Amino acid sequence: MTENTDNLTPAMKQFQKFKKLHPDCILFFRMGDFYETFYEDAKTCSKVLGLTLTSRSKGENPVPLAGVPYHAVDGYLKKMIQAGYKVAVCEQVEDPKTAKGVVKRDVVRIVTPGTLTDDILLNAKEDNFLCAVSLGAKHTASMSWIDISTGHFFTQQIFEEKLLDELLRLSPAECLMADRRGELFEAESKKLISEITQLTHATITVRPAWYFEPYQARQRLLKHFGTATLEGFGISDSEDDLIAPAGAVLEYLNETQKTTLGHIRSLKKIDRKSYLQIDPVSLRSLEVLQTIRAESSRGSLLGCIDETITGMGGRMFRNWLCMPLCDIRQIELRQDAVEEARNSETELLDIRRLLSNIADTERIAARISTFRAVPRDLVALAATLRQIPKLRQILEHFRCEMFVQLAGQCDSMDELAELLESAIEPEPPSHLRDGGVIRTGFSDELDRLRSISRDGQSWLKNYQKKQIEQTGIANLKIGYNKVFGYYIEINHSAADKVPSDYIRKQTVKNAERYITEQLKDYETQALSAEEKSIELEQKLFDQLRAQAAQYISRMQTLAQTIAQCDCLMSLAYIAKRCNYTRPKITNDGSLVIHEGKHPVLAQTLGAEFVPNDTQLGKNTGQIIVITGPNMSGKSTYIRQVALLILMAQTGSFIPAQEAEIGLVDRIFTRVGASDELVRGQSTFMVEMTETANIINNATEKSLVILDEVGRGTSTYDGLSLAWAITEHIANKIKCRTLFATHYHELTELAELFSNIKNCNVAVREWMDEVVFLHKILPGGSDKSYGIHVAKLAGIPKTILERSKEILEELESTFQREASSEHLSKHKNKESEQEILFVQKHKNVLDKLASTDINNLTPIEAINLLNRIKSEINEK
Repeated sequence: MTENTDNLTPAMKQFQKFKKLHPDCILFFRMGDFYETFYEDAKTCSKVLGLTLTSRSKGENPVPLAGVPYHAVDGYLKKMIQAGYKVAVCEQVEDPKTAKGVVKRDVVRIVTPGTLTDDILLNAKEDNFLCAVSLGAKHTASMSWIDISTGHFFTQQIFEEKLLDELLRLSPAECLMADRRGELFEAESKKLISEITQLTHATITVRPAWYFEPYQARQRLLKHFGTATLEGFGISDSEDDLIAPAGAVLEYLNETQKTTLGHIRSLKKIDRKSYLQIDPVSLRSLEVLQTIRAESSRGSLLGCIDETITGMGGRMFRNWLCMPLCDIRQIELRQDAVEEARNSETELLDIRRLLSNIADTERIAARISTFRAVPRDLVALAATLRQIPKLRQILEHFRCEMFVQLAGQCDSMDELAELLESAIEPEPPSHLRDGGVIRTGFSDELDRLRSISRDGQSWLKNYQKKQIEQTGIANLKIGYNKVFGYYIEINHSAADKVPSDYIRKQTVKNAERYITEQLKDYETQALSAEEKSIELEQKLFDQLRAQAAQYISRMQTLAQTIAQCDCLMSLAYIAKRCNYTRPKITNDGSLVIHEGKHPVLAQTLGAEFVPNDTQLGKNTGQIIVITGPNMSGKSTYIRQVALLILMAQTGSFIPAQEAEIGLVDRIFTRVGASDELVRGQSTFMVEMTETANIINNATEKSLVILDEVGRGTSTYDGLSLAWAITEHIANKIKCRTLFATHYHELTELAELFSNIKNCNVAVREWMDEVVFLHKILPGGSDKSYGIHVAKLAGIPKTILERSKEILEELESTFQREASSEHLSKHKNKESEQEILFVQKHKNVLDKLASTDINNLTPIEAINLLNRIKSEINEK
């Protein structure tokens, strides 16, 4: 964009000015009924949005141009954001009709992946986080994140090595980084930016280092919250590392939103120790949020047990699953509520029906606060508030502590609901530009202006009828456009009948258009009334929005109440539908599950799924080594145990006949080949890195899930590592561990350690066929049935037959080598014994060798034997 500005129109000079201020954004430049883009922006939009690329001027230097209609801009914005772009929206900030010279414009909003508030741009049941990352001293890092569509704002400090894991767990849409100068800093930043981009797909936004400067960040936060200190949020004045990224987030929101942010009312310091910690590797391995293969929630634990109805309930449920509780009291409070709701079917179903009529109050509150709420938002809010007294009434039937508390928080805000209902049409248009939003009777002045406009339509019909009668032109008609206003259109065939007082304004195909003094007088009066009517509606709506903004805090509290209620009803509904059992939560390190089932597969397979028992603890063995063939159910079983614990500490009931679960502080998994090759690590390196993380961070209260550890290297190396790892867990960590393996040698560990026991998956052989019974039984297994599994997988018969031949040859060779080795050892042992015997009895052997036994008398022979015997006994 190097065109000489002297040759540009005033409007294009404006464009150039705003583009220079926002070089990293696509600039949507409002011109009349369109948002236009120019130069490289136009080329980008043409490619991403599928728009026709035209040009604004011809000649040697045509300006590329592509535009979108302003009334459909949300759909185009969504596509741009999904493609990873940021869009600066430049609006006309004065009426073009009254403008002197070029219309004043300004960038009123910058739309970025992490700053979305409109429903069309968001997933109803997922948070949309903007995150800021700050690297600190002593290998620490701080991060702060916010969902501006809800106002939830968090900050925490972690070890730098855990930063990527946390970002993977949060999956932010956009990540802020400081522009740190210096060769070392730049190298570190580039490496971190590359890893964040590849692993999380977040849009990276680099901002000046002063965004993250602790003093300025603190002042920014204090000003926003209107407090003298941050200690009320659990953050001391000395915790600069926590304050820096939070201040950067707030500054970026002020930069991009250019509006009030009154819905951001608190900053929460996260302490991971209060929750069961489950890292992104385990979330992925256990398919908690999405499946590994399809990367879809369908088939995941979330997709299986999330029966929430509202968007805010869905977001909270997702957070409950990612951050299960570590406080028995809090878990039991949820369990009490789930149990009471499950046993009260009428109330359960009534509340679920009621929730289906409740809008996403949390996000509506955010849009009201940022002055982006549309008429339908306020109608939906009023309708939601009218449901709250019914919700309170049903909740008051319950007796458990959580429901009593939730019933008390059901704030129906009747005065606000009445205001909105009286002010806005029940089914308003989606926008204000054409009016029709404010209800008749709310404003006398608006009703008067509408009456003029409405009566004017009747006047036009009568005027047209009168002109037809006077002229005798039957097809005469009155029309309107924005260029000429109202006009009379007459076909060329009736040109000779046109009265002399008609003033010709325009020629069109097959017709002429005229005006009259009387028609223009009406136009002035009618259009003035219509314009004033729409202008007044806008003013009244802004006033309503401002009045509603005074209730933001109460709306957010109500939204949290509805979300909690939705989550509890979801758990109760799934517990009743699937006949789940309430697990007993203890603090004694036990793990006893009777007839437990995998929550996802049990729903898919129904009665065909085979339940299994689990018993781990100090007195029953803390480690189970599970052997058995592939496809027999080892991996399903160990994942099942982890998922049941996660569900239990969420407060959910679980698919089992009975369960007693000792609190778990962390769940570790080393399952399958996640192969994060994007980090430049081999499969085996990833396997060992994940295992090292377990060894270094697991505690006595952790649950460890190991599946085929050691298989990424040679058999002996793998077996040695698997053996040593299991020994270490048994000797040092002593946590509950499930280890599925093909190394049958590991079953010998149960003979060496009292806290290790063996289990195997039952298999039945019949007529060269193998049936997997999927039942976990005590004891080890000594066969893998690999060829049978290959047959089930569809490997051709010729390959299977050949593999059997090779297996028989290998087994035969192994047996021969083993026998030969044994014989050789036996012979060597005999030779060693023979040499020792000769050395020890050399004198006796010499005497025997020199004796002529053919000439000995019987008496001489007996005497010789007695002497030899005496010598041997002496030695």
